[in-house]
Amino acid sequence: MASILFMGIGVAVATALLGSVAFQFLIIDVDSGLSPLEKDCQQIANEGYKIHSIYPDFDLDDLPHDDFKRMEYLDNLWMEKCVVVLPTESIISIANNVERDVLHGE
Repeated sequence: MASILFMGIGVAVATALLGSVAFQFLIIDVDSGLSPLEKDCQQIANEGYKIHSIYPDFDLDDLPHDDFKRMEYLDNLWMEKCVVVLPTESIISIANNVERDVLHGE
């Protein structure tokens, strides 16, 4: 009888732990609160910041050709896909998050 009781308690604890982990993953996804477009724009901004952080003291014209082309592409994408479409609050929020995301490897 005692072994059945302990087994029941073990199953209940395991179920609670698994449920807690699953619930936490759901909360993290919902908590981000970013639309798919905002997530894409965040990624574009992060990539541009990574290039900028490699060459912090260079002018855009002084970048190596490949990095210049990549930065130019990201800038055009940022302007056409993000700045024109998103509200100002979203743009500011993305800009504020860029350095934090890159530094923390998100």
